[in-house]
Amino acid sequence: MAGFRALAAQVRDPARSPSQRRQALRKCLERFAPYGHRATWAHLCARGGFGPEDRSPEGHRLVAALEELEEAREVWLAYEEKSARRRREQKHLGIRQPTALDDWHSRTWGGRALLHFDDPAHVPGAPLAAVLRGLIATMEAETGHEGRAPALAAG
Repeated sequence: MAGFRALAAQVRDPARSPSQRRQALRKCLERFAPYGHRATWAHLCARGGFGPEDRSPEGHRLVAALEELEEAREVWLAYEEKSARRRREQKHLGIRQPTALDDWHSRTWGGRALLHFDDPAHVPGAPLAAVLRGLIATMEAETGHEGRAPALAAG
């Protein structure tokens, strides 16, 4: 089973047929699909300028869609690293109970269906990375964790 980066290389490979490149992009969504598989696919197709049922889209359109997905994935991976670092700091301080932010993070682990949309026609039109940055900022603000471990109460 190929990983995200190997599949991305297949999308970029001009020696592959357009349908193989399209299929590799769809398989990338098995690794990272922030709106859920169907909705993320519809979003990438709309932003890339090809139809969801187009079996042979132009290579540059597939690469454009892939680049948007990769940028969003980098945002998510940076968030996951930040979360892991915050939890290590909390544990070092003796905070063993996960917080509300950790609860959200555990439900969204891996970056699948971070914002699930049942209707692919009703996803945000903004780039995926911008939507994810906003989502992460909102979750951190609502839970009071802007990427740092809370201070222990003096006692």
